[in-house]
Amino acid sequence: MLEKSIKLFLTVIVLGSIFQANAQESLAFDKGEQYILANVEVTGKVSYNEQTIVTFAGLAKGQKITVPGEEISNAIKKLWKLGLFNDINFYINKVEGDSIYLELNINELPKLKEVKIQGVKKNKVEGLIKDNSLTKGKVVNDNLITTTRNYIENKYKKDGFYSTKVVINTVPDTTSGNEVNMLINIDKGSKVKVESITFKGNQQLTEGKLKGAMKNTKTKSPFNPLRIFKPSKFIKSKYKEDLDNIVNKYKEKGYRDARIVSDTMTYNKEKNTLAISIDLEEGKKYYVGDIKFLGNTVYTDQLLRRILGVKKGDVYNGVLLQKRIADNTKPDGEDLTNLYQNNGYLFSNINAVEVKTANDTIDFEVRIVEGPMAYFNKISVVGNDRTNDKVIYRELRTKPGQKYSKEELVRTIREIGQLGFFDPESIKPDFKNVDAAAGTVDIEYHLVEKGASQVELQGGYGGGGFIGTLGLSFNNFSLKNIFNKDAYKPLPMGDGQKLSLRLQGSTYFQTYSVSFSEPWFGGKKPVQFSTSISHSKQFLYNYQSRDVDRNRSFNITTLSVGLAKRLNVPDDFFVLSQAVSFQYYDLNNYNTGLFTFGDGSSKNLAYTIGLSRNSKGVNPVFPTYGSEFSVSAKFTLPYSLLNNVDYADLKNQQEYKLKNKGASYVDGAGNLVSTGDYINETGNRVTNYQDAAPDQSKIDQKKFNWLEYYKVKFKADWYTTIYGKLVLRSLGEFGFLGAYNQDRGLVPFERFFVGGDGLANYALDGREIIQLRGYPNQALSSTDGGTIYNKFSLELRYPITLKAAASIYALTFLEAGASYDNFKAYNPFQLKRSAGVGLRVFMPAFGLLGIDFGHGFDALPGQTQKNGWETHFIIGQQF
Repeated sequence: MLEKSIKLFLTVIVLGSIFQANAQESLAFDKGEQYILANVEVTGKVSYNEQTIVTFAGLAKGQKITVPGEEISNAIKKLWKLGLFNDINFYINKVEGDSIYLELNINELPKLKEVKIQGVKKNKVEGLIKDNSLTKGKVVNDNLITTTRNYIENKYKKDGFYSTKVVINTVPDTTSGNEVNMLINIDKGSKVKVESITFKGNQQLTEGKLKGAMKNTKTKSPFNPLRIFKPSKFIKSKYKEDLDNIVNKYKEKGYRDARIVSDTMTYNKEKNTLAISIDLEEGKKYYVGDIKFLGNTVYTDQLLRRILGVKKGDVYNGVLLQKRIADNTKPDGEDLTNLYQNNGYLFSNINAVEVKTANDTIDFEVRIVEGPMAYFNKISVVGNDRTNDKVIYRELRTKPGQKYSKEELVRTIREIGQLGFFDPESIKPDFKNVDAAAGTVDIEYHLVEKGASQVELQGGYGGGGFIGTLGLSFNNFSLKNIFNKDAYKPLPMGDGQKLSLRLQGSTYFQTYSVSFSEPWFGGKKPVQFSTSISHSKQFLYNYQSRDVDRNRSFNITTLSVGLAKRLNVPDDFFVLSQAVSFQYYDLNNYNTGLFTFGDGSSKNLAYTIGLSRNSKGVNPVFPTYGSEFSVSAKFTLPYSLLNNVDYADLKNQQEYKLKNKGASYVDGAGNLVSTGDYINETGNRVTNYQDAAPDQSKIDQKKFNWLEYYKVKFKADWYTTIYGKLVLRSLGEFGFLGAYNQDRGLVPFERFFVGGDGLANYALDGREIIQLRGYPNQALSSTDGGTIYNKFSLELRYPITLKAAASIYALTFLEAGASYDNFKAYNPFQLKRSAGVGLRVFMPAFGLLGIDFGHGFDALPGQTQKNGWETHFIIGQQF
């Protein structure tokens, strides 16, 4: 040993790592001496077990190593490849004979504790963290930071944000060990816009038609700088779709060989715009030659040709041909694939093959592999935590042992969605155990349950005072478990029944109602039983002084019972409904303006029959296809034929006052009646109006003791997907209230009141409220209401989100409608018109909420200026 301590460092550079050796004595390491490894001591910032680190390095006590040599180099390589460390150093602690003691000094990379993302909406943060696997405890290295930055920048570039910048900083967490917090700052910038689109090589199709084929990629327009309906923002994925649309446009016109030779995008950084240039090769125009069907044994060539809809001599249309073979845009489309799959041939395969091309004519073979007949085997449902299995299984159109049918599969998805208990956008049928040899398939329906009960709790000022409302709707109720305390979670649910309770009141009225419906009455057939009872009480109210006289009241009690049966003819979308209702109107010293008597009662016993057909799409909140038609008639008994009352005589008694002053009349005694005189009930001349007037209240009591009328209504509602998620709703309505006996006249109840939001919060007299936005509530009808109305509506809807927690869609509308007092005044072309925009929010717990801004283009009755803008709040209205 030397007198002076000498420290010797031997440095070996391997993959950017440093091997350092030190000793307390002079050793000849430059020659690479061989030693026996006695021990490896692990030091530095490390959380792993010492033996684990040594094992990772591939070292073991007692092994022979050369210093310097491959063993140490390989150990450093192995540790470095783990990606867990940012500093790896070997030191020699001491050498005893042929034994060597090493020190491994390493520093672990820091681990992630918390991530904060700035510059994007809160609802996007979780998705970015998940996509980049930025979980707590993840090792933070340069690679993680780089890949995270690149992912976010590329993600937003795909969405058209070409100038996106991402800055990622890591800050050590002082409250913990070797951990860091990550801060990601995202500056998306503005979306790049398309400055111009030019085409080269197009001679058969104009530039305008080609731009029209590009549904998603539009240029900036000086006539529509905001591009409200089709933005000029560039989205790469949509642009790629549009390139395919261009080729398909040519194929529709017969140019089968058309292709895009190249497309060039030039980015202007200063303007943040793109100039797109597309080079085309059109090829020549082709026509359809002979079409042969091969392999078909189930269906004749004649039937297949009719479904295919393409014949010899037609201009070649590759897009149409593919749709007639298998239309992927419509699960229920009329094509050859569905023809087979709707009749059990799940394993069928159909392809149109070009077999000959002569000049401009192409011959085809439609090759069909029918395969074996398939049958449904096991049908199961998962995801229904609250709804009982029987409620779902009774709606299934796919039964074990039945022939496979794609049509019935699609119909089942619709029926489950229409229940309203599950998220319709998440209904997914999974094909399991598809066995071609056995000809069977298992179907498992995946459901996501959503809240079925709704709460309506609101208060506001309207109708002359404060009004409070409490409503509870249990849309998946279970009546049989109402006395089972274990079923209250918090209420007995799961049998698909509906129970609704509603309470509304103010200083001058209260109304209470209870309704119940069972969709499968008896449990074996889809027969819906419904019943309801309600009672309202209104006190005489002075709107000017706001005084309430509780000694004067108007009460209405209503009872109804109904049955609705699903039919099989003409098809099983039809429902026949019947109902019997009874209303009792009770007036206690109360003058309503509808009757002349303030004390008395009126009764209304009516039978209603209706026929409806509802084929609306899967989602009842936001249908994208289908329709709903309904016609109904409501009748009372023809009391005037049974009660021996001469209503013509009652009518004459009412016409007691002379209509035209200055005229002369001969009274019942033969005397001349001059100007200003009146006739009493016996026909004699009197000079006093009061002496002439009959007892009007007695007359009205006779007329309206039992209400007599008939009422017919018709409604047609269509839903059509225009493009993408944009849906057009078309609506037409008509209603008519008639009388059996014209001398008895029309009843003052059951009338139509048109205008406003369509809500009937303060209408307690049996009226029917018809929505027509852009005008004040019920302002388009006369004081006593109309006996005829018609309405037409066009509504464009676009979904913002259709998630189970909340469905939100925006809309714009055009409406027109009117109310008429009689057929003499009826003119279907004299309508009140309006237009506007709105928003709807449906939350399972609160039902439908919305707001509309409507502009009335016409004047209210009796006025000369157009009505202008109206704001309407929608609460709890039907979809």
